[in-house]
Amino acid sequence: MLAGCGQQQAKSLGGPPIVPVSVSKATQESVPTELRVVGTVEASSIVQVKSQVAGELMQVAFTEGQNVSKGDLLFRIDPRPFEDALRQAEAAVTRDRAQVAQSEAALARDSAQAKFNESDAARYAELQAAGLASKSQSDQSKASADVARESTRVSQANIESARAALEADIAAVAAAKVNLSYCEIHAPISGRTGNLLVQAGNLVKVNDVPMVIIHQVTPIFVNFSVPEQHLAAIRRLSSNRTLAVSVFSRDNPDRAVLGHLSVIDNTVDSTTGTIHLKATFENQDRALWPGQFVTVVLTLDTIQNATVIPAEAVQAGQQGPFVYVVKADNTVENRAVTVGRTFGKKTLVEKGVAPGETVVIDGQLRLFPGAQIRAVAAPKDAA
Repeated sequence: MLAGCGQQQAKSLGGPPIVPVSVSKATQESVPTELRVVGTVEASSIVQVKSQVAGELMQVAFTEGQNVSKGDLLFRIDPRPFEDALRQAEAAVTRDRAQVAQSEAALARDSAQAKFNESDAARYAELQAAGLASKSQSDQSKASADVARESTRVSQANIESARAALEADIAAVAAAKVNLSYCEIHAPISGRTGNLLVQAGNLVKVNDVPMVIIHQVTPIFVNFSVPEQHLAAIRRLSSNRTLAVSVFSRDNPDRAVLGHLSVIDNTVDSTTGTIHLKATFENQDRALWPGQFVTVVLTLDTIQNATVIPAEAVQAGQQGPFVYVVKADNTVENRAVTVGRTFGKKTLVEKGVAPGETVVIDGQLRLFPGAQIRAVAAPKDAA
């Protein structure tokens, strides 16, 4: 029909109509081989902050949704019961040390008494042998020496018992100090706090419900899956270099966040025929958020000297895709093409167009083979 109209206009006006169109040249570029899938953002670390001691929550030292650094104070629990327990443990240590000193003094006394009784028993034994002392006196002095010797052993045992009690109470002091330190809960990681789950004034239990959940978002992970058929290429390429991964969010589809492939799962999902992958992003500007859906682009390889044209130039015909190529005399011809993948606003042409040839990117509806054209500026949306 367009051709008929063109012939009628040619007869009435004395020549073929000149159609204003927008054109662009086919270029030769290095095109990366990419896999484009949908992925989800995941925090690199998630910590549920819980209390390690029981008591009244006295203070919340942060606001909900605040960025915190590792070591920042988050909560303060009433420390008074734990301070009392520490003082009791320290008093027990002081008592035990006094008990050790007392036992050591008793040992010194008993040792001196045993030494005297042993020498006294030896003297009475000599006097008995010389007939100057009775046997009963000698036996009595010997028995006194044995009693003094056993008293020394008892004193030594008392010292060991007092030292053991001292070690136990020193350990109790250390435990009391640890429990007292648990009254201040500090951030275990750097990240962003969520909703406050326990308000100040409530009683908290040991290892009970989380008080707040912290998500570490620098760095951050993106989980995605690709078809199993690409697994061999991914493993081969990742063994030699780090594979680049870029993601695009829905609210900012023109801004790429760059990262790298960090994890290849150890099994293929037999139900979906895909392999799970994980990429790591520094995310210093916090452009990515946990739970967010993003478009993931995994760059595998690069095709050198590929012919590229704007995606708008490719038209769908009954015989397949085609483009209008501008000839030297400003007429167009309909040329079938074999197209590869589309990246951004460009399409890779495997066959049909050579680098440097001019193709029509806007105004194709008014064209027919042999039509005269006049190049005009492309619309802003097409540009």
